[in-house]
Amino acid sequence: MQKVLITGFEPFGGERVNPSWEVVKQLNDMELAGARIIARQLPCVFGEALEALNAAIDEVQPVMVLAIGQAGGRTDITLERVAINVDDARIPDNQGQQPIDEPIVENGPAAYFSTLPIKAMVGSMREAGIPASVSQTAGTYVCNHVMYGLLHRLNDQQAIKGGFIHIPYLPEQAAAHPGAPSMAATTVLFALELAISIALQVEHDLKVVGGATH
Repeated sequence: MQKVLITGFEPFGGERVNPSWEVVKQLNDMELAGARIIARQLPCVFGEALEALNAAIDEVQPVMVLAIGQAGGRTDITLERVAINVDDARIPDNQGQQPIDEPIVENGPAAYFSTLPIKAMVGSMREAGIPASVSQTAGTYVCNHVMYGLLHRLNDQQAIKGGFIHIPYLPEQAAAHPGAPSMAATTVLFALELAISIALQVEHDLKVVGGATH
């Protein structure tokens, strides 16, 4: 059976939980669209996160890799279009590292684009009543670091699809950040199930608007 690797992060930035792992771990060993889902947790640490990701890819031998991360303050589930070759950490990672304006891959390309059918995935979520959109920035923290590193690796393994999805806070997190949007874990779980199913079945993405003016 084909395998899909899906990853979430450990908590960071003073949070007690990370919604990405709280949801992703529920997908472990699930079967969707003829594939078995394997979930792995990544450390929120520059360098170490990519080491853990690459080790998981070597172990699982997936046909698709989907990395999930927390984006506190975002209202939608956001499918990332692009990762850029820079680490510029607003806050230290979980080992106290705070790289500023450093390349992820020395002399690597400026950017890599997701190889997932992100607009089809957004469309399926919206049809199911779940707020979703294409995002034009994955930030410059460990999430972008992982997305860039993933796509750099898969550039030589183009049979494997890969990309990144950011998700909002869980309600229990938003309670500590008055005014911040949130999304229930059950909703995010359903959205990720849809995302995986669509990504496995759609070879060519939809030609629909997903851009932004700023």
